[in-house]
Amino acid sequence: MDLRFIHYAWLVAAFVVLVGGYFLFKYIEKNKKKTAVKFSSIFFLKKAAGESHIKKMKRRHNMIFFMEIFVVVLLLVSLADPHLPLKQSKKGINIVLVIDTSGSMNAQDYKPNRLESAKKAASTLLEHLKPEDYVGIVTFSSGTRTVCYLTPQKSRVEEKMDSIKTAEGQTAVGDGLALGVEMVSSIPNKKRVVVLLTDGVSNTGIFSPGDAAKLAKTNKVQVYTIGLGSDQPVILGHDWFGRPQYAELDEATLLSIAKETGGTYYKSVDDKTLNQIYDSLPKEIEREKEDVSVKNWAIGLAIVGLLVILYMRYGKKRILI
Repeated sequence: MDLRFIHYAWLVAAFVVLVGGYFLFKYIEKNKKKTAVKFSSIFFLKKAAGESHIKKMKRRHNMIFFMEIFVVVLLLVSLADPHLPLKQSKKGINIVLVIDTSGSMNAQDYKPNRLESAKKAASTLLEHLKPEDYVGIVTFSSGTRTVCYLTPQKSRVEEKMDSIKTAEGQTAVGDGLALGVEMVSSIPNKKRVVVLLTDGVSNTGIFSPGDAAKLAKTNKVQVYTIGLGSDQPVILGHDWFGRPQYAELDEATLLSIAKETGGTYYKSVDDKTLNQIYDSLPKEIEREKEDVSVKNWAIGLAIVGLLVILYMRYGKKRILI
């Protein structure tokens, strides 16, 4: 576990006190021995008080001394403001769902069609997210559209998702991803994740998928890509000459985007696999560890140490100094 300090000067001071305390203890012990030799009645003192009792008192004195050094060191360490990387659920993550709404999403190899099946599966993802996680929605076809800005209100996201319809036009994968990256980066200090779903090949837009992936990487956005397809070729319609037009899926591009940004590519072939993908995503998304100050722990230990010292000095079986 990586421990770091904000103010190292106080840490140096704590080290000096620790080392200085050790040598001070040695010096005091050495002087005690010299004084004991000069004290002519030491034999009678030991006999009167009991040698075992004197040893206990000595150990108790030593313990109090080291406890005092311990308390001072802990207070100096707290001033150094130590931080540990801990998983903080309150931090949460930003997730933006980028959904393809081009005409091919009307294909009925998924029931009732690809888009409705994708919306239903995305709802499964929302159910597994934590209250502190923020979710937003972006759709794309020939252009892009912000459906829902980042919000922790999952019910609002559900309402907005229900309103999504297919739009005739081409497929601007790069533009959709770029808008998703912009949205997910709008709230700082949270892990940034984009879930990009498409069933086609990018054939329009200002941003190419590669450029959008680089933008995501620059903004530390992890992109999980989902390719919507089927085991069998799916006919979307016919051209002017009556030739069938098949749905195409550019898996190489989706795999490249995921690899570039540290995400994962998933291939869906039917409703069941699509639901499984969205259901497993919350487990796949690794929540980042946040540097958290633990100086209050050090202060708390120092207070406990101080209470122990007070008890040893003034409590039951106290030492009279």
